[in-house]
Amino acid sequence: MPTYKLTYFKSRGRAEITRLLFAAGGVEYEDVRVEEEQWQQLKPKTPMGHLPILEVDGTMICQSKAIARLIAKDIGMAGKTPLEQAQADMICDSLEELGEKMLLFLREKDENKKEELKKEFEEKTLPAALDQFEKLASAEGYFAGNSLTWADVTFFAIYGFIDILIPGDHLKRYVNLSKVMGNVSSNPGIAKWLKERPESAF
Repeated sequence: MPTYKLTYFKSRGRAEITRLLFAAGGVEYEDVRVEEEQWQQLKPKTPMGHLPILEVDGTMICQSKAIARLIAKDIGMAGKTPLEQAQADMICDSLEELGEKMLLFLREKDENKKEELKKEFEEKTLPAALDQFEKLASAEGYFAGNSLTWADVTFFAIYGFIDILIPGDHLKRYVNLSKVMGNVSSNPGIAKWLKERPESAF
């Protein structure tokens, strides 16, 4: 097994999906969390000037989705067949798009505009996306195949962020998605990580 070193800020953010995958696979890694001052010193040494970065036996890669996909492959959670892998990738790409729409109101500086964007996301964007994801998840609670993949873990992480920003029982109508959440949270490694991970609002 390679030696892994994951570097990100002192938050869940774009590194949390990879941390969840490490936990699911029972993989040991160095979880480095930097302050802004440390980041400014590290930034010129990174491949593309942003975090997270993952060092694999000393080789550095960036881009959160590329990192998560690599770990998913390493732990056998990328999908068992090329088709399952494509299905998992499809879900992760779609979740990334949903995340970008969420960032629109997070980054908006005008408070009135922020509230408008947040309301639109909650009342239109999110329900439409959940409707689609519900159809794509199986009755057993998996997006690809019949076992846990990084697509399920990514949905769990993204929904966790949504639930922090817009609290509510958004999944009450979605049986399949509720099962996805349960399958992820009941993974022994992930369950342990959720209890022990450092406190962070986001």
